[in-house]
Amino acid sequence: MEQKRTYTFHKDERLCSKKLIDTLFGGGKKSLSAYPLRLVYTTVEQRTQAPVAVMMSVSKRHYKHAVDRNRAKRQLREAYRRNKHILYRLPQLSAPDSTKGVLMAFLWLSSEPVPSALIDSKMRSLLYRLSDALETSQKS
Repeated sequence: MEQKRTYTFHKDERLCSKKLIDTLFGGGKKSLSAYPLRLVYTTVEQRTQAPVAVMMSVSKRHYKHAVDRNRAKRQLREAYRRNKHILYRLPQLSAPDSTKGVLMAFLWLSSEPVPSALIDSKMRSLLYRLSDALETSQKS
């Protein structure tokens, strides 16, 4: 029987802890790019409440007005919410007794507005590439 997908983005899936953010951007991070997005990620041994913790960042350098930054972050959150099932199909993240987790940050690289459909396709591309990278690191 096929498992039903849940298209939600709960508070426990958000990366808010300063300590975890320092862990993510400290040593040992990895990065993937699909313009206009960049994904920075790292794996952790002791995961948070959710197996994947995510943050979205849009620089003030790219968008001077807060309304534009908020729109870009809204596009990122929506694209992640619709495509996060790509990551949750991995056994190391979907197993309830697993202690491994992933910390991720999506960074906005474009200075121009981008259509939501393009963001969605780039997000899907990054998540597939990340899942492949996590599978190969699990095997080795």
